[in-house]
Amino acid sequence: MAKCCWLPWLIIILLPLPPCDGSSGADVDPTAGFAAVELTGDMFKLHKPYDLPPEQRYEFRDGVRRMWVLCSDRPFSPGSTTKPRSEILLNKTYTSGVWQFEAYGYMPSGTTGVSILQVFGASGRNTTLMLHVYGGRLMYYHDEAQVVDGDIYDRWFRLNVVHDVAGVGKLAVFVDGERRLAVAGHGGYRHYFKFGVYVQRDPSHYMESRWRDVKVYTKIVD
Repeated sequence: MAKCCWLPWLIIILLPLPPCDGSSGADVDPTAGFAAVELTGDMFKLHKPYDLPPEQRYEFRDGVRRMWVLCSDRPFSPGSTTKPRSEILLNKTYTSGVWQFEAYGYMPSGTTGVSILQVFGASGRNTTLMLHVYGGRLMYYHDEAQVVDGDIYDRWFRLNVVHDVAGVGKLAVFVDGERRLAVAGHGGYRHYFKFGVYVQRDPSHYMESRWRDVKVYTKIVD
């Protein structure tokens, strides 16, 4: 697989936290106690290379959103210094409470060096959470000590990400109903979710992800 050049290493220090939803790592329904938020079609905002029409990097067919990008593509806007992407920005922002992203994702084998999910909004940085894929492993950013799933390729998986804004910005990540990660957030006051493919360190030439049944929830307050 052809590779692209990349930036120097980053070091991320994590502080272990209890899960923000109070669950153990056993299988649970992460959406229990949450209410679904209405998502209309215009809330799905595509970010793709600025010089290409949407259909060259995005497809929505039979309920599945497929996004792909090349590591040699241009960024999403002229003059941007960010890496290539084909991502959906879910235009449902939040500033408080407990929010959750849920979807079924699919990563074709060979896609590597890519972000597939972001919780955008932080203090002094852009994101409070990113999930990357490297060699079939789903990771917290590119920290090999924080592997969320060891073999994410070529299967549909259920992904839930819970963000407790008030609870010191804690986040929990579930794969197929099992809590796999609990970490601190990075502050910020305005957040939203993004999913798709966004080039990161040491990427493959071609990157793709597929998504269906995308939902957003907010915690029910008694």
